Amino acid sequence: MSNEAVKANVKVCMFDQYGTVVDMQSGLTAIAAPFLKDKGWKGDPNSFVTWWRRTHFENSMIDALLHREHTPYREIGHRSVAHVMDRAGIEFTMDEVRYLVGEIEKLKPFPEVPEALARLQTRYRLVVLSNGDPDMLETAKRFHKIPFDRVISVAEANSFKPHVATYTKAAELVGLAPDQILFIANHAFDCIGAKSAGMRTAFIDRRSRPFGITPHHPDIFVPSMKELADSIV
Repeated sequence: MSNEAVKANVKVCMFDQYGTVVDMQSGLTAIAAPFLKDKGWKGDPNSFVTWWRRTHFENSMIDALLHREHTPYREIGHRSVAHVMDRAGIEFTMDEVRYLVGEIEKLKPFPEVPEALARLQTRYRLVVLSNGDPDMLETAKRFHKIPFDRVISVAEANSFKPHVATYTKAAELVGLAPDQILFIANHAFDCIGAKSAGMRTAFIDRRSRPFGITPHHPDIFVPSMKELADSIV
């Protein structure tokens, strides 16, 4: 789909929040570094956060595939951080685990995001579809300060992204056909999930990495949210 076709047909820009709107890796590394130093752990805090996020993603996917009652994001986070600290040989309490996961709610946007989203909002409704729990996403509004038109948690679809039900439910909630929505993410799995559900997609390629082989390629590739706004506003 061309940029002009996006302008003509898309009514909603729908965003992943963690890692696309807010800077999860840098933000959590800044929080984890003093915590890990106090614990006497000599490893790389950035690697610790990468392990944390990968473990969380794996546990989320397992939860979605079980087709049981949806486990809250926060609970998956607690399990994941505890597991990574066990693997790293770090002694911890569950209060410390809860502290680290709770800091996710306070993450700040990437520098260019507020201005870019303000420009996008002159033409489109802006909606979040996040794996986060509803209360976490509500608290986050005070910290990212972006006036989204709507914030949707996957809890409403009873499954984590990229389960097709999450995107289908989000389209239903905003009252649009999937192809009237441009889903925007920094994660390939999210773009693939949204595209397979019938949405248009934009990949924010912040790390200049190959997207990979898939039948669900994004419609738009841009290095940051600024370039996205430049191309479709």
